[in-house]
Amino acid sequence: MQSRFFIIPASLLIALVLQIMPLPLEADVYRPDWVLIVLAYWSMALPNRVNVGIAFITGLAMDVLLGTALGIHSFALSISVWVLVANYQRLRNYSVWQQAIVIGLLSALYHLVVFWLQHLLTDIYFLFDYLWPTFTSMLLWPWIFWLLRKSRRQFSVT
Repeated sequence: MQSRFFIIPASLLIALVLQIMPLPLEADVYRPDWVLIVLAYWSMALPNRVNVGIAFITGLAMDVLLGTALGIHSFALSISVWVLVANYQRLRNYSVWQQAIVIGLLSALYHLVVFWLQHLLTDIYFLFDYLWPTFTSMLLWPWIFWLLRKSRRQFSVT
């Protein structure tokens, strides 16, 4: 079946769309890191297919879509995915709730790297609001994990 080759790019495209989808200002502060969550799942499930290179390319697309300086999200996503790929065998053995904590830590790392790079380029200051997506990403991880695993098994993505 040819559709199994398009599951990973389609899920990343959906994550990119969800990442830029307009939300009310009150809810935008809590926007989960859709792209990071999807990349985290695929890099733990299939590290030979989704790795730092895919994270870098997806980050470049995110930089273009969000209008940030080219390379900020690429660098932050690459570091996060590198940590996951380096430890994927250990992380696979964790329960989904333990993985959610790891996703929260990776999301915090991602946001701190993005903040640090933007702080070097512009004059922004740290606010705790930058870390709210960490908590929403942790809460969303079990459902995204279940959805992507179900689609991976249904379409026999290897």
